[in-house]
Amino acid sequence: MSKRESPNTRDPQSGPVALIAGPTASGKSDLAVNLALMLEKQGRRAVVINADSAQVYSDLQLLSARPSSDEMRGIEHRLFGEWDGAQHCSAADWAAAAKREIAALHSEDAVPILCGGTGLYMKTLLEGIAPIPEIDPTVRELVRSLPVEEAYCALQREDPERAAILKPGDSQRIARALEVVRSTGKTLGQWQAEKSGGIADVIELHPLILLPDREWLYERCDRRFGLMLEHGAIEEVERLLARQLSSDLPVMRAIGVPEIAAFLRGDTSRNEMIAAGQQATRNYAKRQYTWFRRQPPEDWLRQESHNCDIDFIFASLLRN
Repeated sequence: MSKRESPNTRDPQSGPVALIAGPTASGKSDLAVNLALMLEKQGRRAVVINADSAQVYSDLQLLSARPSSDEMRGIEHRLFGEWDGAQHCSAADWAAAAKREIAALHSEDAVPILCGGTGLYMKTLLEGIAPIPEIDPTVRELVRSLPVEEAYCALQREDPERAAILKPGDSQRIARALEVVRSTGKTLGQWQAEKSGGIADVIELHPLILLPDREWLYERCDRRFGLMLEHGAIEEVERLLARQLSSDLPVMRAIGVPEIAAFLRGDTSRNEMIAAGQQATRNYAKRQYTWFRRQPPEDWLRQESHNCDIDFIFASLLRN
């Protein structure tokens, strides 16, 4: 008897999972909803699961481009706006929540559709996470107090392999690698070789990466940032700033927040804010584009046109 014929007896983690990934403004959300609607026409329930690190925060409805009720078109969406901005949703936090949602949906014979642009989230979910112990607070404080040049030189001595793949000015990753080796006695690479908890081997993955023409993508980035401002993004940042959250929190560093905050402080003009926000969005899209082009497995389908034939791309899923 097939898995679909015996949903109550199968491993609740197993079953089909669609994955639609790519840079911001590439059309992922609309495609995910279209796929869900096609599955519903076949009598199969489908639910979109957020895999974007900005869209997890309740404070960022507009600036994260979280789908509106109209854009959801009656399809259930999960893990959107689930974390308060005062919390830090790590890749491990999101992966644990996504695993629970996927298991629950499979137990109901529904199809989860992962949709987002945060590659680290997806990588952690599929491949697992390194079991790195809590970092000694004293070690962390010392490492984080070092100038980046000094920290990088120390990393070259204590973890030369990691130092070789990091840029000398990448203060965050340098500090993380240095605090791990000093606190645990093992390098970050050694810990990552012990990853566990990934679900790639127990699900039927149907992945698609959207990599449309860059000029088309950047034009959409610029236009969308302008639309965000028209629809209330400045007021959204005003409400966020009123909470007086730590500037180190991810929600405070989200694309558009620093640029609009500078405008609200009077440090920049409206035109300068718009230009800076659009540039930050394009830069982010470029980084995502590069990551998704190089990092995922070679057998994952890459779609370079912004016109997607869902029937063809997800033929194996739609035939199940």
